[in-house]
Amino acid sequence: MPPSKVAATLSGTRMGVLSIVFFTVAAGAPATIVGGLATSGFAVAATPGLPLGYLVMALIVGVFAIGYVTMSRHVDNAGAFYAYIAKGLGRATGAGAGAVAVVSYLLILGGLVGGFGVGAADLTHRLTGTTPAWWWCSAAAIALVASLGLQRIDVNGRVLALLLLAEVSVLVVYDVAFVVAPGGQGRVFDALDPSVLLTGSAGAILLIAFTGFIGFANLTVLAREARDPSTVIRAAAISLLVIGGLFSASTWAITVATGPGSVVAAADRDSTRLLFTLAAERLPAALVDLGSALYLTSLFAAALAFHHVCARYLFSLGLEGVGARWWVRTSARTGAPVAGSLVATTVSAVAVAGTALLELDPAVHLFFWGATTGALGVLLLVLLTSLAVVGFFRRTGGHGHGAWPTTIAPALASALLALALVAAVLSYPSTLGLAPGHLLGWLVPSGLALVFAAGTAWGMLLKRAKPEVYARIGAGARATVMRSPEASARR
Repeated sequence: MPPSKVAATLSGTRMGVLSIVFFTVAAGAPATIVGGLATSGFAVAATPGLPLGYLVMALIVGVFAIGYVTMSRHVDNAGAFYAYIAKGLGRATGAGAGAVAVVSYLLILGGLVGGFGVGAADLTHRLTGTTPAWWWCSAAAIALVASLGLQRIDVNGRVLALLLLAEVSVLVVYDVAFVVAPGGQGRVFDALDPSVLLTGSAGAILLIAFTGFIGFANLTVLAREARDPSTVIRAAAISLLVIGGLFSASTWAITVATGPGSVVAAADRDSTRLLFTLAAERLPAALVDLGSALYLTSLFAAALAFHHVCARYLFSLGLEGVGARWWVRTSARTGAPVAGSLVATTVSAVAVAGTALLELDPAVHLFFWGATTGALGVLLLVLLTSLAVVGFFRRTGGHGHGAWPTTIAPALASALLALALVAAVLSYPSTLGLAPGHLLGWLVPSGLALVFAAGTAWGMLLKRAKPEVYARIGAGARATVMRSPEASARR
């Protein structure tokens, strides 16, 4: 494949501000976060303080975004975090980050299709009285996501736009209903008490809140497909305001509906049904059923967005020679990364099949554990990226941007992110619903650390064994293009 074709494979001029915002916010899965992970989070963290967690995390991610978006002007790579870290902290570290990124996003993708299967089976039972196997529903979602994953990305942007607008609209209606008809304690703001972050639940609160911001990385993963650099900057500001404001307001509205002192018990009792139980007490049944259906479309939209991100990470790793050569294959018709899409589809199918065969609880062991484990990996990547911003601009002289976006803001973000990561790791057993000190609660973070170490070691090996490949790590579209299998066979 000649370089000119590779540079054009990901359709670099199609996406505008709203398309990127839709991908970014949809990857945050508003209905899924509020109706699923947040309601579960109230029970797991045993505190009503989750609305504050979203505000704090929005502030941290906002500070991080200053340097991140500034550096995005100088990074041309669909691999985002991987490329940033390679350019700022060294190519071997970048290879380690690429490994963590692929594993983390695939975990999240597997969790989302698992959650879709559970939700679809429940909704089918409620509407028809029959209950299909959850894994059949997940299989259908995987097949449809795989099909859309091979289409032009701007087509999928329109699909995500419709789904996102519908679910956000219903969430806003629910929020208004909860505030208009509050629980016995009235419209109080106890859930925003800052003292909650001084308790042992702080790490769980911040990690669960961070799941709503994972899609923020999509801004620069899709930067090559933006119409111009200013598109990414505007999309960053809009996305952060929408994500932080919506999730904090919606979770606060839930505490108003139940009463801050009762939300933990209500979440323990109703789990992911809490949002719709509260809505059923205040709104017509049609709106409750619509919300339940949009909960599924939220999961599907997020799965589609993460499928695209996984495929593009694999494309970048294959293009630069860090990953398998065949990962670089794209569709001649649509420009979509076919090989990366195939890998993402296969891993999702294996995760669903494994969960079903082992008779594990898909809602807990696939959906919630997958999302939180993936979030922990992405939180590590965000911290490394913030450090990489400082390293990159220090080495290159700042490119005329000034100290605030190139040094001060990313250094501050690094300190805040490090505190959040340490707190999240320390409270990880409780985040999974395990007893404090449970072995599995430490094995999972250790596993992510091993993935990072293995990827870094692979990068160091490439430096010695294949220096020409090592030199391409993080280069993106400027990487030397590997020969296609057909060309290699001819030679």
